[in-house]
Amino acid sequence: MYTYNTRLFICFAHFVFSSASELSSAVESQLNKRIGSEAGDHMRDKIIKMIHQNCRQGVYPRSSVNRFEVPEDKVPWSKEFPDYNPASYSAPTIQGQPWADPDISDPQFTPKWNDVDGNVSRKSHTGEYAINDKGFPLNPVGRTGIIGRGLLGRWGPNHAADPIVTRWKRNGTGAVEISRVTENPILQFIAVQRKDSGDWALPGGMVDPGEVVTSTLRREFMEEAMNSLEKDEAQVEELKESLAEFFKKGDEVFKGYVDDPRNTDNAWIETVALNFHDENGSIVGKLELSAGDDAANVCWTDVNKELELYASHRDFIKRTAQMHNAHW
Repeated sequence: MYTYNTRLFICFAHFVFSSASELSSAVESQLNKRIGSEAGDHMRDKIIKMIHQNCRQGVYPRSSVNRFEVPEDKVPWSKEFPDYNPASYSAPTIQGQPWADPDISDPQFTPKWNDVDGNVSRKSHTGEYAINDKGFPLNPVGRTGIIGRGLLGRWGPNHAADPIVTRWKRNGTGAVEISRVTENPILQFIAVQRKDSGDWALPGGMVDPGEVVTSTLRREFMEEAMNSLEKDEAQVEELKESLAEFFKKGDEVFKGYVDDPRNTDNAWIETVALNFHDENGSIVGKLELSAGDDAANVCWTDVNKELELYASHRDFIKRTAQMHNAHW
């Protein structure tokens, strides 16, 4: 049986997220010396299984394109995989969109990889990612079974923001409800049901070029949980003002790579998830929720380990529960 301490776990996570094959090999070599190659492979596979599952499953979303099967031990770019022959797919719906990059073969497209490119950040929260000999950015975790851009607008990192809006669950008398199982208070969060997949998720979305993440968090919450796109200008301004103070400061829950089914070898989702907690239920807790934009439904949802949510959102909620010492 292998014993893994926290330092080693972090070190190996760094190996998984290292984009340069030389760095990955060096870190892997160090780990193999410390715990042996079998233990190193076991830990790498364990981490990959945690963070790189949804983006390797079957048919790519909203297409008939099958992903090339990638065993867990072949996910890292540092591992040779001569038989790897993934299909290429970039959705026709993103071609020519103002929010999307041109085709990477366009001679006028000269992106600044790993840098801020005009109003677009092409930096990754995971560190520097590699560019292959054909000029394509490489997914920092590894192979996904498909190349191209898929449904994503940007080559490389596509930055998103996910607001985790929470309150305590209260009974009819206003007292916070306590779980009989864990004897911890029960937390609730605002969840939306996605129109595209039917999955329940956080009301997040993509960061617009030049937009500050905190602005994205508030905007996406208003659009998906408050249906602000259907309100008139005066109503939107009133809503903005009522939420301004609440969304000024949140607690960071996560910042990094997301195991999203839309990810490809050359384009992937990264997010910043912040928790905005309404301790007394007197701010957001009293607002009337209304689904809008990409959301079909919206509701307050009890936090517990039985949750099934889109992409990595369940992990974000688990971390939030732990931050509040709440029931899980």
